[in-house]
Amino acid sequence: MSLLQQIRDESDFDQLPHNIPVSATIADIEEKKGFIDYFKFVVEVKTKGESKYFIYRRYREFFNLHQVLEARYTPADPEKPGPNTCLLPSLPGKVYIGNKQEIAEGRIPELNTYMKRLLSLPTWVLLDEDLRMFFYQTEQDSQHHPRALRRLRPPTRKVKDVKPKMDLFSSPRAEAMFDFRGNGKAELNLKRGEVIFLLRRVNADWLEGTVNNQAGIFPESFVKIIKPLPESDSEGEGGGHTYSCLRCFLLTPSGVDTRDVCVQEDLSIQPTYKDLLSRMRNVFKVDDIVLNYRDPEGDLVRILDDEDVQLMIREGRRQQGTVKRPVNQFPWELHVTMASDLSVYNEEA
Repeated sequence: MSLLQQIRDESDFDQLPHNIPVSATIADIEEKKGFIDYFKFVVEVKTKGESKYFIYRRYREFFNLHQVLEARYTPADPEKPGPNTCLLPSLPGKVYIGNKQEIAEGRIPELNTYMKRLLSLPTWVLLDEDLRMFFYQTEQDSQHHPRALRRLRPPTRKVKDVKPKMDLFSSPRAEAMFDFRGNGKAELNLKRGEVIFLLRRVNADWLEGTVNNQAGIFPESFVKIIKPLPESDSEGEGGGHTYSCLRCFLLTPSGVDTRDVCVQEDLSIQPTYKDLLSRMRNVFKVDDIVLNYRDPEGDLVRILDDEDVQLMIREGRRQQGTVKRPVNQFPWELHVTMASDLSVYNEEA
C-alpha cells in the first residue's frame, strides 16, 4: 500500500461515527431450547468510540449477512475488482450432520477470523447498513445476560469447589406419581416415585425442577406436591428461563391428541415453517404430517411456508382478546394432520 493511500484510509477511518464496530470476538456459546435446539454465539463487540457490548447471533445470521454482502460487493471478475467492490473473507460452510455443540465450538476460530477480516475491509463497507445492523446491540441483546464467558476470563488456578450443604427436607419438592417422558431437552423425564426439587412455577399447569442432576419443566398433574414453592416463586418470579407454551393437536381418524409444548422462547417469536414442522414431528413421533391453523370461521388452513406461519400468527393475535389463555401461552395454535388426509378440509365454495 502506498503512503498516500494509507493516509487517505486513516483519514476516512477518523471520520467514521463512534458507534461503528471495529472488532468482534466470540466469548462463548449458549444453547437455546426453542422450537428446535440450537446454539448462539456470544460476541463481544468493540466500537470506534471504545464502547463494548455483547450480541447473540446464530450461524444462520452470519450466513445470511455474508450472502447479502457477497451479492452487493463481490466483483464479477475477482482478478479485476471495480469501484465499490471488494473481496470478502471466506465464511465457514454449513454442516448438516454431527453434534450441534461440537459444531458450534469448532466454528469459533473460523468465525473470529471471519469477523476480524470483515471489519478490516474499506471504511465504506463498514458503513453498510446490513453489516452495522448485524453488529448492533438490539434491545433483546441488551436484556440478555451471558451465563459464562470462558474465552474472556483470565487464566486462574483451579480452586476446589465447596458445595454448600442443602437441607433437603426444607426444600420445595414433589413426588412423581406417574412416568412422564419429556418432548424435548426443556422437559424432564420422570419416573414414578422420584423426588423432584422444585425451582419455580412456569404457569398454572407446569413447574420447573431438578432430578438426577437434570433441570427442566414438567406438568404438575404428574406429581404430588410434598412441600410447595414460596409464594413469589409460585407466581413465576423465580428468575429462571422464560418458557412459553404452544398448544398443538394431532387430528387422526381415531381422535385428537392434544399437547402443550413448552419452549424457551418469547411469545413474540416468529418461528420458521421448517422449525415448526421438525418440532411437531418430534412431539408426535410421526413424519408424514402437515401443519394447519384454524381461520376465524373454524376451517383448517394448511401451512406451506414461512409466509403462511406469519399469517397464522397475525390471525392468532387478532383473536387474542376473544380467547382466554394462560399468560405465557402463544396466541396461536397448531393443528397437525396426516399428509394424505384431505377430509379435514372444508371443500365448500
